[in-house]
Amino acid sequence: MSTYDLVADLPLRLEGYDLDGLVQNVSSDFERKTTIIRLRGVGEEGLGEDVVYDAVDHEIAQEAGPILELAGDWTLRSFSEHLAGLELFPTPPQRDVSQLYRVWAYESAALDLALRQAGEPLHAVLGREPQSLTFVVSLRLGEPPSLEPVTRRLERYPTLRFKLDPTVSWDDELIAGLVSTGAVDAVDFKGLYEGTIVDQPADPMLYTRVVGAFPNAWIEDPKLTPEIDALLEPHRERITWDANIHSIADIERLPFRPRMVNLKPSRLGGVKPLFDAYDHTAEHGIGAYGGGQFELGVGRGQIQYFASIFHPDTPNDTSPAGFHVMDPPPGLPSSPLAPAPSATGFRWG
Repeated sequence: MSTYDLVADLPLRLEGYDLDGLVQNVSSDFERKTTIIRLRGVGEEGLGEDVVYDAVDHEIAQEAGPILELAGDWTLRSFSEHLAGLELFPTPPQRDVSQLYRVWAYESAALDLALRQAGEPLHAVLGREPQSLTFVVSLRLGEPPSLEPVTRRLERYPTLRFKLDPTVSWDDELIAGLVSTGAVDAVDFKGLYEGTIVDQPADPMLYTRVVGAFPNAWIEDPKLTPEIDALLEPHRERITWDANIHSIADIERLPFRPRMVNLKPSRLGGVKPLFDAYDHTAEHGIGAYGGGQFELGVGRGQIQYFASIFHPDTPNDTSPAGFHVMDPPPGLPSSPLAPAPSATGFRWG
C-alpha cells in the first residue's frame, strides 16, 4: 500500500469555506502575503495556507472570496479530483507554478478537515511517530552583504545552523567570517531561478570560493554550465536540488543521481504527488529534507509536521516562523524541535 492510499479514502464533508489574508515583512527584504484557507464541515475546520508569491494573486482571490464550488460529501481522493477540474484563480496567475501552490493550499486544508472529522492525527493514520526535528535558518546577507545578520542571530541563539544564499558580492573577508562561525550547513546558489529577486548569475569564481570554503556544506541548486559542472564534479555527493523539483519525473531527469533533494509540499502541488515523492525517494535510497516558502501561518507547522515524520534528521529549511523577521525576538525554539503534533488533524502545535 502506498503512503497516499493510507489517507486517500478518508471521508470529507465540506459545507463552506473562508479566506483570510496574512502579511509580514520578512528577512529577504520583501513584504510577504499569504492566504489561509478555512474549510468547514460537521462542526470542524480544516486549515491550509496559500503560499503563492505574487501579492496581487492573493489580493484578487481574497477580494473574490469563496467562489469555488467545494461543498459536498467527498473522500480526500475524490475532492482532489474535483479540485483539479476547477479554475482556482479568478484571473490567470502571475506565474505557472502558482497553480501548484494553490492546489496544495486547498488539499492540505482538506487533509486537515478529513482527519479532524475522523478524530485522528496525521501520524497515527500514516503509522509513523513524529521525531525531534532538526532545522536550519535560511538567510540572505543583504546588499552589500554583511556578517551581521548571522552573528546577531548567533548571539541570541548560539546553536543555530544556517542555509545561506551566496551572491557575487561575497568577498573573501565575509566568507572567512562565515567559516569562523562553523554554523553553515548549506549554501543555496539560486542557480535555477529566472525573473525573480533572488536570481544569481553562474559565476565560476563564486562557486570556486564558496564550495572550497565550506567543504562539508550541502550545495543547493547550482547552475550547471559546462565550466561549473566540471568544477563541481568532485562535489556531486553534496549537490541537492530544490527549485526544479515539482514531481517524481523531475527527480528522475536530474543530470545525475542525487544523494538528497528538497521536497517542498507546496511545490509538489498536492497530497498524492507529495506522498508519492516520499515513497519514491525512500525506495531509491535518495535522502530528503523539507523546505518552506515563508509561510506566515498554519502552513509552517504543517511542513514541520511532515519533516518530523519523514526526514527529521536532515537540514530541514523549516525553522519556526519567528526567524523570518529581520531581528528575531528572544524565546524562539531551538533545533531540534520537540514533536508537537495536534491531537487530531494535520497541524503542528
